[in-house]
Amino acid sequence: MDGGQLTAVIIVAIIMVASIIKVAMRGPSRRHVAFGDDQTKAQTQAENQRLRDEVSQLKERLHVLERITVDKENSLSREIDSLRDR
Repeated sequence: MDGGQLTAVIIVAIIMVASIIKVAMRGPSRRHVAFGDDQTKAQTQAENQRLRDEVSQLKERLHVLERITVDKENSLSREIDSLRDR
């Protein structure tokens, strides 16, 4: 192996070691934390339930808004028809 090849191998080795150290210093990934201890699982489940409840409430509100919109369209249509009948 000549000097250029050796330099390339050393650079690649340094980058690999630096990447490994970087990942190790970040700590456990979020995936590992989410499936870790019981307390974390309980917190995750509570957060999921809270979000489900919020989505349910938002769906209810959307349903009410859709109903109001449709009622307004129908009432407007009825008013126009009543004016035509005059």
